[in-house]
Amino acid sequence: MEFGFRFPTDIHFGRGIVQRNSAALRLGARAFVVTGKRSGRASGALADVIAALTHEKIECSVFEGIGNNPDVEQCRAVGAQARAYHADFIIGIGGGSPLDAAKAVAVFAANDIPAEQLFTNSYENAVLPIVAVPTTSGTGSEATPWSVMTYHAVKTKRSFGSLQTYPRVALLDPTYTDNLPLAITRSTAMDAFTHCLESVISLKATPLTDALNFYALSRFRALMPQLEAGDVVSLRDALMLVSLLGGVTISQTGTTLMHSIAYPFTYFHGTAHGLANAFALPVYVEEVAEHRPDRLAAALNALGMSQAELTAYVQRNYPIDFTPDRTMFPLWAEQTAAQGGARNTGTPLDPPHLEALYARIFA
Repeated sequence: MEFGFRFPTDIHFGRGIVQRNSAALRLGARAFVVTGKRSGRASGALADVIAALTHEKIECSVFEGIGNNPDVEQCRAVGAQARAYHADFIIGIGGGSPLDAAKAVAVFAANDIPAEQLFTNSYENAVLPIVAVPTTSGTGSEATPWSVMTYHAVKTKRSFGSLQTYPRVALLDPTYTDNLPLAITRSTAMDAFTHCLESVISLKATPLTDALNFYALSRFRALMPQLEAGDVVSLRDALMLVSLLGGVTISQTGTTLMHSIAYPFTYFHGTAHGLANAFALPVYVEEVAEHRPDRLAAALNALGMSQAELTAYVQRNYPIDFTPDRTMFPLWAEQTAAQGGARNTGTPLDPPHLEALYARIFA
């Protein structure tokens, strides 16, 4: 047996954690804050971060304008703003979109490069240090180097990430999720869950990632009835923990075919990422049951559910809400086959087979 596990992020978790750990922000004299149009302010996270920076006598500039599914060109433009500000480090506040955007901004702030070069993970200048403050419990982006960008040039999403784009510091306070609407809570919870599930399936899974994922899946199983009932007030801390564990593990294993299948749902139909994964899940687990049955069995055992029970839960709570243009299936299949995550699964990836999977999803 041979495996590795390298994890450079300094994690702090707990209510009130930003106020109690302002010293963790001592990464330079000037911070550039990247957040959503309202998420950072509405959650209270932005006020806490600014107060912590003020306490540490660190200057800051704030960009409040990252939308859902950030695109490369916006991040490039914001990176130029950070470069003009002479920022020493970047702080991302928000859900997956602002955190992913912060990673791209950290690259572009240090490197005036074309958009396409972002995805090479090869830059002349070192990426600026990143601090991540999540306000949802889904992507785990605070604990991964990965950033998923909408890239209009190729009409899909593409990802980048290296050791340089791991956040230097992650500050996780479940308080910032207390007032999230139920729909966002359930969608982001599904994203966190699918990270843990896919990390078990991944060809890069190790005993260490399995240990974390098996624990996370067992914790998530206990939350599922309340998520279904809409009684989420008491779940905030546990959901953020599951999301964090999923982030830690996919930082090592990457995601798999489910994410790759789901990207077109978001790009072409605006489906929230967690919902898109849910739409793909029933067919995904059928594929894994056929080609990687031992790994699926391990994941389901940790979850404490059968394949049929999991599929029924997902279809009951996350019904598909759009009708696709079936003439797009060949393009979607080509895009899916090219995704690194898809190649990380151990299932067939020839485009005709993937076209058939899309047809099964929307049968």
